[in-house]
Amino acid sequence: MEAISQQIGNINDFLYGYILIALLIFSGIFFSVATRFVQFRKFKEGNRLLFEKSNNAQAVSGFQALMVSTASRVGVGNIAGVATAIALGGSGAVFWMWLTALLGGATACIENTMAQVYKKKNKDGSFSGGPAYYIQKVFHKRWLSVLFSICLIVTFAYGFECLQANLITSSMERYVGTDPTAIIIIGLIMSALTAYAVFGGQKTIAKITEVMVPIMAAIYLVFCLVVIITNASNLPSVFSSIFANAFDFKTIFAGFSGSAIMYGVKRGLYSNEAGMGSAPNAAATVATSHPAKQGFVQMLAVYIDTILICSATALMVLSTGVSTQGESALPLVQKAVGSQFGEPGILIITVSIFFFAFSTIIGNYYYTESNVLYILQRPTNFKLFRTSIVVAVFIGCIMDTSLAWNIADFAMCLMAILNVPALLCMTRKYLHVLSDYEIQRKQGKNPVFYAKDAGIDDADYWEYSDLSDETEIPAVKTS
Repeated sequence: MEAISQQIGNINDFLYGYILIALLIFSGIFFSVATRFVQFRKFKEGNRLLFEKSNNAQAVSGFQALMVSTASRVGVGNIAGVATAIALGGSGAVFWMWLTALLGGATACIENTMAQVYKKKNKDGSFSGGPAYYIQKVFHKRWLSVLFSICLIVTFAYGFECLQANLITSSMERYVGTDPTAIIIIGLIMSALTAYAVFGGQKTIAKITEVMVPIMAAIYLVFCLVVIITNASNLPSVFSSIFANAFDFKTIFAGFSGSAIMYGVKRGLYSNEAGMGSAPNAAATVATSHPAKQGFVQMLAVYIDTILICSATALMVLSTGVSTQGESALPLVQKAVGSQFGEPGILIITVSIFFFAFSTIIGNYYYTESNVLYILQRPTNFKLFRTSIVVAVFIGCIMDTSLAWNIADFAMCLMAILNVPALLCMTRKYLHVLSDYEIQRKQGKNPVFYAKDAGIDDADYWEYSDLSDETEIPAVKTS
């Protein structure tokens, strides 16, 4: 297993060091300029649309979809991922995580909007969609879409599920040690909880995350804020270290695979998922009157995840002044918290890790259903697939941590490499959709989308549906 993990790690170093970093930064800059920095211009609009009501009882609301995508994004990666980036790439990695998120906001707008443009309505009134659907529209190659779906399923149904479960076990080691019996018991408990959520279907997952995500995020942020305020005098030196180490080019060129840029982008992508093609699977399930709305709403998740929660973790760890050398992931966070609050603080972090990881496990599964349907192209019984998810969670609890990280990194890299080129090809179409929305808003309307009006002739749902039935039309003030 160690040899396999090492080989996958070497492949990841090449993919991230020579392909993915260039692809994400280039596309983020290109999308930002092309859309006139839509991620900043429409931030207020995204908040306004967050609680728009739907008349479709079978579809997921915009807020629920945001919570599902946030549940998947806001997980142990915000704790362990940030700590790993700092421990291995130095404090400068935090800067590159921020940059990935700021540029990724534009990418998130485009991928979630286009998932709405090319979504399909199911017989029960719900929706399916995502990158698999628009990749086929762009390249006219079904095998590419199937390949993306397979990568997503491997990433979220198995790679990330194993990783989240594994990190729960790691966080418990302080209390149960490495006793095999205790680890198996933890695995069985996690499997049972996962089974309850995933066998309940999309609506059950949406309802669970709608309640769990805001509460767990609020509790964790308050805790981080207390630590940061307690060590406020150290913040000037923390920010100085972040910016100084971010541009330590001597260190970068001495070994790029271990640099701040490498770990910042890698953990930033894992954390906010912008460009990976995951969140669009949730965005496509929303009933809305205009595709651009979900682009604005889902963009918020990138900021919630990286700018807010990842920053809180980074500042909490760095402001305590504990040594990051020789530490990794959860032990580093526990060490930082323990230096301030002792065992009670470590217990709070452990509980937070559990809820973060569990919400991510069920949020990850949500993404996979539409991709299974896309591959099979027929209604299917998900019992066998859901059972495999439960088994993956159990295996994740007992497997090696480094192998879990490397598998997850490899799979999500392949997803981004397939997804981002499709988005680049659809930029012109997105600009038409965005322009259509902005024109209607300036006229004081609640925008309603008809594909042909925006010059798009291959978006079947938006061409034939009675869109006025999908969302309530509130009074809208011109902005």
